[in-house]
Order: sequence, then C-alpha cells, then structure tokens
Amino acid sequence: MRHNTIDIITLGCSKNLVDSEKLMRQLEANGYKVTHDSPNPQGEIAVINTCGFIGDAKEESINMILEFCEAKEEGRLKKLYVMGCLSERYLKELKDEIPQVDKFYGKFNWNELLADLGKAYQSDIAIERTLTTPKHYAYLKISEGCDRSCAYCAIPIITGKHVSRPMEEIIEEVKMLVAEGVKEFQIIAQELTYYGVDLYQSQKLPELIERIAHVPGVDWIRLHYAYPTHFPEDLFRVMRENDNVCKYMDIALQHISNNVLTKMRRHVTTAETYALIEKFRKEVPGIHLRTTLMVGFPGETEEDFEELKTFVQKARFDRMGAFAYSEEEGTYAAETYEDSIPHEVKQARLDELMAIQQGISAELSNAKIGQEFKVIIDRKEGEYYIGRTQFDSPEVDPEVLIKSENKRLLTGRFYNVRITDADDFDLYGEIV
Repeated sequence: MRHNTIDIITLGCSKNLVDSEKLMRQLEANGYKVTHDSPNPQGEIAVINTCGFIGDAKEESINMILEFCEAKEEGRLKKLYVMGCLSERYLKELKDEIPQVDKFYGKFNWNELLADLGKAYQSDIAIERTLTTPKHYAYLKISEGCDRSCAYCAIPIITGKHVSRPMEEIIEEVKMLVAEGVKEFQIIAQELTYYGVDLYQSQKLPELIERIAHVPGVDWIRLHYAYPTHFPEDLFRVMRENDNVCKYMDIALQHISNNVLTKMRRHVTTAETYALIEKFRKEVPGIHLRTTLMVGFPGETEEDFEELKTFVQKARFDRMGAFAYSEEEGTYAAETYEDSIPHEVKQARLDELMAIQQGISAELSNAKIGQEFKVIIDRKEGEYYIGRTQFDSPEVDPEVLIKSENKRLLTGRFYNVRITDADDFDLYGEIV
C-alpha cells in the first residue's frame, strides 16, 4: 500500500473520463501521486468513477466497487470513494447496500472529495486536467445534461437539464491543451446540437466549432453524439470551409420506422431521417457517418425490424453500433410500455443487423485500398505502428496498421499513408 497514492478507476464514457482527469489534476495539485486505471492498483485510497447508463454498465460498476471493497477488507486499501453516474442515480440504495465504501458522491459534487480528504478545491485550475489519453488528443466536453426526452434513456434522470459551458471558457481550455501538445479534439456532450440554447438562446455549435477551428495548433476536430431533430445546418458550411474539422459525424439515429420513432419520442420521422443523411452527404462530400441503432424496443414488430434492415442497407453507414433495448427504471418507456420482446429475439435481431453492417464496412474499407490518407500515429504495438485517419475516432473506429520495418514513426505525428489492404476491422498501409 503506497502512502499518499490515489488510484482512480474510470468506467463508462469519455464524458466520465474528463471528470476523472479534472479530479486527478486537483489531487496532484494537493500533493498526491495519482494513477489512472492501473492494472495493479496499490494506492492507499481508491476512487471509482462509475457508469449508470444501461444494465451491463451498472453491473460492471457494481463488480468493480465490490472488488475494491474486498481489497479494503483484506487491509490492502485504506479508503474507498465512489463517484459518477451510478452513485448519482442510486445514492441511497448504494449507501445501504455497500457500507464498506467510505463515501459516495454524485456526478457533479466530486470536488467535495477534496474537502473530505482535508484538502482544498483549487478554483484557479478549474479547467485544467491531467490527460489520461495519449498527449496528442483529448476529449473536450462542451456541456452537461440533456433536455431531450427519449423514452428509453435514463441520462436526463442522472445528469439533469442541459447546461452549456461558456464559449470563452471552452476556447481558453483548447488553447491551454494546444500549449500542452494536444493536436486533436474529440468534441463531446450528451447531445451536441443543443449547445448554446440555454446560454445564448440559440444553437451555437457551428459558431463554437468554427472558433475552435481558428485556434492555431488545432489540427483535427471531431464531433460526437449529435441529435437529428433541428440539426444546426450551418455546421455543414463549417465542415466544408475548415480543413481541420474532420468530415465525420457521430449521430445516434436509434431507428427508422415511424412506429418505433414515435414510441421512442424521438421527434423525427422516417422521411426526415433519410433527408438528413442525404443532406450530410451532399453538403459535406466524403463525410463519414457513425450511428447507433437500437433493436427490440417495446412494440417493434417484424415489419419495423425489416424496415430497419433495409435502412442499414440503403444508408451504408461508415461506422455503426447497435444494442438491444434494456428497460431502465424511471424512464418513460419503463413506466408506459411492457418490455415484451423476448431476449432471444432481441439478440437475434441485433446479430442480424450487425452482420449486414459488417458486410458494408468490409466493402467500404476495401474501397480505400490504393488511396492515400493523412494518418496520425497513436502508438506502436508489436511490429506495427497504429494510426487513424480523420474518419476514425479513438477506441471505437477502425485503425490503420503500418509495418514498422526499420522505419521510425513518431507518436502524435501526421504521415501520408497509402492503404495497401483491409480486413473486417482495420486498414493496412505504408508511408508514402
């Protein structure tokens, strides 16, 4: 057990990761040595930043807490603290069920942990953080919460109403991160397109992205988690006119059938969804679209699912994830609909949908053979350097593998790469 060392474990999404990074910076400023996601945690204090989004994530968070409780009972850990979405959502239940935890914090009051450790929260470094990503890219969180009322989603229950960060503060953070060597920014929020509505009474995402694009040293900007309804179309112009705004959009569409979209309370129709995809591709030539779809929502008929399969075949998404509906207590869907579709049926639909997408992904990847792309190098693994094109977000998208063969490539540097081969997941290339 290392004195004055704190192990932080982050579960869930990149938005949680940003919170962990901010906490790490505060702890380090107060004299602690901090590790993040250490494979062998040995600090005398542990902080687990939990996810509470869907069943599997909640289970993972609970298991992690129990693992550290065991370490505490065996004397390998002095103090255990839990923060994040799971404890925001189930604070009382967790306190009653897992008394070994010294204290639970929610998603927004984690800075109280410092006071409980006898330290002070330092507001002068509020926007600073200790990056856990490779130092050439960072996640940039522009807002918290969500004002959408999708029937299946527990996020608004956990995070509350949408709160945008002031534009000036975001720009200041970008400049600070650029000075530390960050070249690539993954712009994240529960829902990007609502940015600015609360602060400035209108959608300000295009203006914000354009201002970030004009900060010297920002090489790539990539947008994550947009919503299709009332999409701020000036963003198309920003993407076209600024080379450092990646031609990439992560927009969760969830479904295509009007029947399911209405039940989901998505406030968008089949026709509007097709029109938006067409507009993206017309206005931003070469754009890569990533989406997430859901199968097995209550009331999804065989016809609805067939319509979804046709949609995937027609839309030919560059990147696609899908998951089966799981009922979340407290949501509109849980209180209104019966979760009547059997688990086996949900799983079969999920497998079928992903098999269609796998074929599409393979075709789209193969079409890149022979083309040249600007690639950023993330790391070296075995005999390969691993990089990404502007169309690939870290952790979730395909990577470009370049044989090292006596060549020395630098992490965080850009290279021109010709694609020589492709498999189901990744591209293979050589330096031009």
